[in-house]
Amino acid sequence: MATRVQDYGIDVALHRKMNSRYDATLEGEIVSWIHALTGETVPRGRDEFRRAMKNGHILVKLINAVFQGTPSAHERGQHIGIPIPINPKGQQFCHMENIENFLRAAEVYGVPRHSLFQTVDLYEARNMPQVLACIQQVGTECQRNGFNGPVIGPRPTTAVRRNFTVDQLRAGHGIIGLQAGSNQFASQKGMSIGAVRHIADIRCDDMSQEGQAVISLQAGTNKFASQKGMSMGAVRHIADIRCDEMNPEGSAVIGLQMGTNKLASQKGMCMGGVICLVNSVNERDLNLLIRHQY
Repeated sequence: MATRVQDYGIDVALHRKMNSRYDATLEGEIVSWIHALTGETVPRGRDEFRRAMKNGHILVKLINAVFQGTPSAHERGQHIGIPIPINPKGQQFCHMENIENFLRAAEVYGVPRHSLFQTVDLYEARNMPQVLACIQQVGTECQRNGFNGPVIGPRPTTAVRRNFTVDQLRAGHGIIGLQAGSNQFASQKGMSIGAVRHIADIRCDDMSQEGQAVISLQAGTNKFASQKGMSMGAVRHIADIRCDEMNPEGSAVIGLQMGTNKLASQKGMCMGGVICLVNSVNERDLNLLIRHQY
């Protein structure tokens, strides 16, 4: 379209990638088939092929010839007005209408919807490989519908339905499929969930006598700092654990971790004891205070 915004960025990369799948061999096969059915000579080459097919005239002639040569499709062709008239006008909308008429007739003939192309794929060369694939699919459907002329494309596939008896279905229940595992290849045979994990190398029987006396790093080490001898819930030593190496003078020193008698403390206090409101009393006053209280 003249008013369409020009492609930029990733759109350009996508269109280049799609058009890179253009098959020149398939193009030659299609050009020969079109000439055999319509008598039209289409030039080779992606750009030349698009220019010749852009107006939709050759496509309409091709689908009309296909319907006329297929007796089983005559009734379907009458519903869509076969032969389809060609719009000879030179406007781009008229050319696009010819392409749309071809696509509609191809779908009625039997081409799957996902095998069709969009009008802009041909008119603006957005996806020329899809255009070739669609025309080839028309040739495949010609083989399916019994076209009495030359055809192209791979042979059509047909569904083969098989009805198994109940005994045949039950016989398959005794077969272990490959998805269920195999005992002919590597497996987990003999393994147990929750088994003891071997810390040492599993191939310890291949180790030399000298190597058996070596403690691997996975088993721990006695060469560095460790927690050997520690037990959960043991008594915590406030003093230094190496107190046996302390000198006799240092044994009389009370560390700060054990408290101090040099500063204010709560020594002598009892939970629930009587609160004294005076700072200090003698023995006589204390006795009087006790008598007065009781």
